[in-house]
This record gives sequence, structure tokens and C-alpha cells, in this order.
Amino acid sequence: MVGSVGSVAAVVGGDVNGKVEEEKREIVLGRNVHTTCLEVMEPEADDEVTGDREAYMAGVLARYRKSLVERTKHHLGYPYNLDFDYGALAQLQHFSINNLGDPFIESNYGVHSRQFEVGVLDWFARLWELEKNEYWGYITNCGTEGNLHGILVGREVFPDGILYASRDSHYSVFKAARMYRMECIKVDTLISGEIDCSDFRSKLLQNKEKPAIINVNIGTTVKGAVDDLDLVIKTLEETGFKHDRFYIHCDGALFGLMMPFVKQAPKVSFKKPIGSVSVSGHKFVGCPMPCGVQITRLEHINALSRNVEYLASRDATIMGSRNGHAPIFLWYTLNRKGYRGFQKEVQKCLRNAHILKDRLRAAGIGAMLNELSSTVVFERPKDDDFVRRWQLACEGNIAHVVVMPNITIEKLDDFVDELIQKRSSWFRDGKMQSPCISADIGVDNCACNLHK
Repeated sequence: MVGSVGSVAAVVGGDVNGKVEEEKREIVLGRNVHTTCLEVMEPEADDEVTGDREAYMAGVLARYRKSLVERTKHHLGYPYNLDFDYGALAQLQHFSINNLGDPFIESNYGVHSRQFEVGVLDWFARLWELEKNEYWGYITNCGTEGNLHGILVGREVFPDGILYASRDSHYSVFKAARMYRMECIKVDTLISGEIDCSDFRSKLLQNKEKPAIINVNIGTTVKGAVDDLDLVIKTLEETGFKHDRFYIHCDGALFGLMMPFVKQAPKVSFKKPIGSVSVSGHKFVGCPMPCGVQITRLEHINALSRNVEYLASRDATIMGSRNGHAPIFLWYTLNRKGYRGFQKEVQKCLRNAHILKDRLRAAGIGAMLNELSSTVVFERPKDDDFVRRWQLACEGNIAHVVVMPNITIEKLDDFVDELIQKRSSWFRDGKMQSPCISADIGVDNCACNLHK
């Protein structure tokens, strides 16, 4: 089974109560993994003697490793930094390290890595300008958990608050609204993917009686757009929302760690009236397992924390058990690279993203690159096999490449050369025209016959 077709709702309009009018469009889902899954089989009685089962499993793992090497070579569409070496930490894989409970309160379970976790949290608190005695945070299992926690804190601070999020926000933001049964209003976006603050203003004015909980994107999922945090705050203030009537969560999954190292980039800082920031640890940092960092103000955390006698600690996190290996991996990378190392990698990514955009445009392919971003958006390839080969992320008529530290110029050249070759067959004899994607990336970036 190559793929399955599922129905997804594409939002086309909405009212101030968050109700939406939807139209259905068909999307192709990925392969059904049940056709390729590896069955778990009971050992035969004589397996321990013959060693057949060990040999079988060793063969399976060797083939799997070979496939990982191949897939890593053609990885462009998702924001994971695959350039890392954690060989020095192999000695710790024999331990079940669990940071259950509050990072700052040691539980009765002694095999933990809290000393590494708090060291990492202190590093991020300094990055976002929040004093040690003013912040609380923890290392999450992924970026989604950071958003779930940040929005939960906002909901606990303002139980009757309305969640505002741009339509280009990550799906986990709207998942949080469903999970917490929050009223959620989707705000329109500019062509760049950035939140449209005129529409935001209009929707705030229609709901002035309720506090506002706002998700601000520090890099949207598809277009890599950075919401203007200062303009969001100004819009709130100009519509009558004082600082004690709004809560801002900043979703910085990828760019939250890149922006501090970009000259002239607006600052994400707790010196501004924000409530929380989250980033992913497996994206720009390059941790081999999904994880993330969530930082909020200490004054807010008491609204949702509870003491747990069983743990001899406090429960203020989304998950109970938490991966104790992830903080060690993060601590190791932060110590090896430091601020200067991350700055060099950020500059490399931004430079290579501009090179990719220019190469695509020179080949007659519509492409867009937002300022402060390493996400290059372009026309969606017509061949699903090509999309799967390069592991591209697609939405509607567009796809994107996220240029990460492991993405070399040579790899980008190989990708563009293959795309150009494929397009020559897709558009041969004028049977198919280069698509118009001006509605997605703007007239200036489109390369269709009408706009080129």
C-alpha cells in the first residue's frame, strides 16, 4: 500500500467566536507502516543454544542502520540538525536516568540528571534575560510539550482567557486549545506567514471583556516567518489590554535558538511582558532524541503545581517520567559549542539558505525566503517519489527545505540539479505549466508564466 487518502479541513474563514467555515480537500497520507513492520516473534526453545535469534536480530539492525545512513543523506524538509557526535556519552546508556517531578526539587529516585538539567535551564534563562530566582522551567520530551505547557500556564493564570494564534501556528497550539477546552481565535497572516496585527487588533477589540492568551511564533512551521513580538505587545496595549490582562507564549521551536545570534534581529526577552518561551532540543541544537526546553516566570508556576508525596517532589510538568538522558546531551552540546559556536552555525545556515533560494530562482522556480529564516519555500514537486526521496515537507501548492548545520552546499546542489532534471519531464511539451503560487509566496516570488 503506497499511500492512503485522508480528508483534512482547510480553514477559509472565521468569526470572532472562533467558529470557522471549512472546505474539504483531499491529501495523500504516508505509507501504511503495517506493510513493512518488523514482527515481534517468540524465541524458539533452542535459540539460546544455536544463537539463531541473536544472528537474526543483528542482521535486522545492520540493515536498519544502512537505511538510516541512506535516508540521512537525503534529508532536507524537516528541521533536524543531524550533524552530531555523542560517542563520549555512550558510557551512560547502561543507566535508566529519569528526572521525574520538578527539576529543582530532588525526588526519592536517585538515578537522575537534575544537575545537568538545571545547568541547561540556567543557560537558556540567561539567553532570554531572566534571572535565576525569577524563572522556572524544565526539559520537555518535544517542542509540542513546550507549547502544551506554555499555553496551560496561560490558561491557569487566566482561566477565562481567549487563546489567539495565527493560522500559520504549529498544529500543537490548536491541539492545546482542544485539550484544554479553550476558546481559540485564529488570526489571519500576511503573505510571509507572519501574524497580521491589523486582524489581531480587530479580533481583540471584539473580545475586550476577556483576557488574552497569545501564541507568538518565532519561526512558523511552513514558511519560517517570525511574528513581530514588539508589534503584538503594542497592539495589545493600544486596544486596552494592560500587562495584567494578557499572557504571551513564544513558540521558538527552531528559530528561538537562532535569532539571538542574528545581528539586528528583534530580541526575545523576558524584559518584555512575555510569559513563556519554548524551543526544541532536537532541532538546531542537534540532540539525537526528541526533547525541548520550556522556560516561564516563577510567579506563574504556582498556579498549576502540586506537591506529590510519592515522589517527594512537586508536579508542575506535563509528563511525569522525563528522559534523564536528554539534559546530558543538551549540556554536552552547549558546552562544546557555546555562544560563538552557535553564532557560526546560524550564519552558515542563513548564508546557505540564500544560496539555495537564488539557485531555484535562477532555474525559473518560484521561491521565497523570509528575513531571519533558513526555511526556503518553493513550488511543490509533482512527483511524490521525489518528495519522499528528499523528505520534503509539503502543504498545498508549496514545499520547503529547512537549511540546517548539516546541510552542505554540495547537498543543496545535488537537490537542485535533480529537481531541474525532474521538472524538465514534468513540464515537457507544455503539457503542464509551472504552477502559480503567488497566493502562497507573493507575486514577486512566483515564477509562473503570468508573474515571471
